[in-house]
Amino acid sequence: QVQLVESGGGSVQAGGSLRLSCTVSGYTFTDNCVAWFRQAPGKEREGVAAISASAVGGDTWIAASVKGRFTISQDNAKKTLNLQMNTLKPEDTAMYYCAASRWGSCFPGSWIGAKGMDAWGQGTLVTVSS
Repeated sequence: QVQLVESGGGSVQAGGSLRLSCTVSGYTFTDNCVAWFRQAPGKEREGVAAISASAVGGDTWIAASVKGRFTISQDNAKKTLNLQMNTLKPEDTAMYYCAASRWGSCFPGSWIGAKGMDAWGQGTLVTVSS
Protein backbone atom coordinates (compact mmCIF):
# COMPACT_ATOMS: atom_id res chain seq x y z
CA GLN A 1 0.00 0.00 0.00
CA VAL A 2 1.40 3.37 -1.03
CA GLN A 3 1.74 5.85 1.81
CA LEU A 4 2.95 9.44 1.73
CA VAL A 5 3.48 11.44 4.90
CA GLU A 6 4.27 15.16 4.79
CA SER A 7 6.06 17.14 7.48
CA GLY A 8 7.69 20.52 7.94
CA GLY A 9 4.74 22.87 7.71
CA GLY A 10 4.24 25.70 10.15
CA SER A 11 3.84 29.42 10.58
CA VAL A 12 6.40 31.89 9.33
CA GLN A 13 6.62 35.58 8.58
CA ALA A 14 6.83 36.87 5.05
CA GLY A 15 10.36 36.54 3.70
CA GLY A 16 11.04 33.46 5.78
CA SER A 17 11.77 29.89 4.75
CA LEU A 18 10.38 26.43 5.36
CA ARG A 19 11.41 22.98 4.17
CA LEU A 20 8.70 20.43 3.57
CA SER A 21 9.44 16.73 3.43
CA CYS A 22 7.38 13.80 2.23
CA THR A 23 8.34 10.28 3.21
CA VAL A 24 7.00 7.62 0.90
CA SER A 25 6.57 3.88 1.24
CA GLY A 26 4.88 1.05 -0.54
CA TYR A 27 6.40 1.50 -3.99
CA THR A 28 9.73 1.89 -5.74
CA PHE A 29 10.36 5.56 -5.08
CA THR A 30 12.62 6.16 -8.07
CA ASP A 31 10.19 4.74 -10.65
CA ASN A 32 7.42 7.28 -10.37
CA CYS A 33 6.56 10.91 -10.96
CA VAL A 34 6.24 12.69 -7.61
CA ALA A 35 4.99 16.17 -6.98
CA TRP A 36 3.91 18.88 -4.55
CA PHE A 37 0.52 20.55 -4.72
CA ARG A 38 -1.14 23.17 -2.57
CA GLN A 39 -4.65 24.32 -1.86
CA ALA A 40 -5.52 27.63 -0.30
CA PRO A 41 -8.91 28.24 1.33
CA GLY A 42 -11.57 28.77 -1.31
CA LYS A 43 -9.22 27.94 -4.16
CA GLU A 44 -8.57 24.94 -6.35
CA ARG A 45 -5.64 22.63 -5.75
CA GLU A 46 -2.67 23.67 -7.85
CA GLY A 47 0.61 22.05 -8.75
CA VAL A 48 3.71 23.60 -7.23
CA ALA A 49 6.60 21.39 -8.33
CA ALA A 50 7.25 17.95 -9.75
CA ILE A 51 10.01 15.49 -10.58
CA SER A 52 9.79 12.68 -13.13
CA ALA A 53 11.37 9.31 -12.45
CA SER A 54 15.10 9.20 -13.05
CA ALA A 55 14.60 6.36 -15.52
CA VAL A 56 12.76 8.75 -17.84
CA GLY A 57 15.07 11.68 -17.37
CA GLY A 58 14.24 13.07 -13.95
CA ASP A 59 12.82 16.29 -15.42
CA THR A 60 11.67 18.88 -12.93
CA TRP A 61 8.96 21.51 -13.13
CA ILE A 62 8.30 24.50 -10.91
CA ALA A 63 5.13 26.59 -11.12
CA ALA A 64 5.67 30.11 -12.37
CA SER A 65 4.23 31.55 -9.17
CA VAL A 66 7.04 30.06 -7.08
CA LYS A 67 9.90 29.83 -9.56
CA GLY A 68 13.10 31.24 -8.14
CA ARG A 69 11.82 30.78 -4.57
CA PHE A 70 10.94 27.07 -4.29
CA THR A 71 13.15 24.08 -5.08
CA ILE A 72 12.09 20.46 -5.35
CA SER A 73 14.48 17.60 -4.63
CA GLN A 74 14.43 13.99 -3.65
CA ASP A 75 16.61 11.78 -1.51
CA ASN A 76 16.36 8.34 -3.04
CA ALA A 77 18.16 6.61 -0.19
CA LYS A 78 15.71 8.04 2.34
CA LYS A 79 12.71 7.84 -0.02
CA THR A 80 11.98 11.46 0.73
CA LEU A 81 10.64 14.21 -1.48
CA ASN A 82 11.55 17.72 -0.35
CA LEU A 83 10.31 21.21 -1.09
CA GLN A 84 12.57 24.06 -0.02
CA MET A 85 10.54 27.24 0.19
CA ASN A 86 12.36 30.56 0.46
CA THR A 87 11.19 34.18 0.44
CA LEU A 88 7.73 33.07 1.43
CA LYS A 89 4.79 35.35 0.75
CA PRO A 90 1.35 35.53 2.39
CA GLU A 91 -0.13 34.17 -0.84
CA ASP A 92 1.86 30.96 -0.28
CA THR A 93 -0.41 30.17 2.65
CA ALA A 94 -2.07 26.83 1.90
CA MET A 95 -2.26 23.17 2.73
CA TYR A 96 0.61 21.48 0.93
CA TYR A 97 0.28 17.93 -0.33
CA CYS A 98 2.75 15.50 -1.85
CA ALA A 99 1.52 13.06 -4.44
CA ALA A 100 2.75 10.17 -6.54
CA SER A 101 1.70 8.92 -9.94
CA ARG A 102 1.72 5.42 -11.35
CA TRP A 103 3.51 6.92 -14.35
CA GLY A 104 7.22 7.58 -14.56
CA SER A 105 7.00 10.84 -16.45
CA CYS A 106 5.23 13.88 -15.07
CA PHE A 107 5.26 15.41 -18.55
CA PRO A 108 4.22 12.93 -21.29
CA GLY A 109 3.59 15.78 -23.70
CA SER A 110 2.21 18.01 -20.99
CA TRP A 111 2.08 18.23 -17.19
CA ILE A 112 -0.16 15.47 -15.91
CA GLY A 113 -1.41 17.57 -13.00
CA ALA A 114 -3.53 16.39 -10.11
CA LYS A 115 -5.55 14.09 -12.36
CA GLY A 116 -2.40 12.13 -13.08
CA MET A 117 -1.69 11.39 -9.43
CA ASP A 118 -2.74 8.15 -7.78
CA ALA A 119 -1.67 8.58 -4.18
CA TRP A 120 -1.78 11.57 -1.87
CA GLY A 121 -0.53 12.48 1.55
CA GLN A 122 -2.71 14.06 4.22
CA GLY A 123 -1.13 17.47 3.81
CA THR A 124 0.84 19.89 5.95
CA LEU A 125 -0.28 23.44 6.63
CA VAL A 126 1.89 26.42 5.74
CA THR A 127 0.87 29.83 7.05
CA VAL A 128 2.75 32.97 6.03
CA SER A 129 1.95 36.18 7.85
CA SER A 130 2.67 39.68 6.57
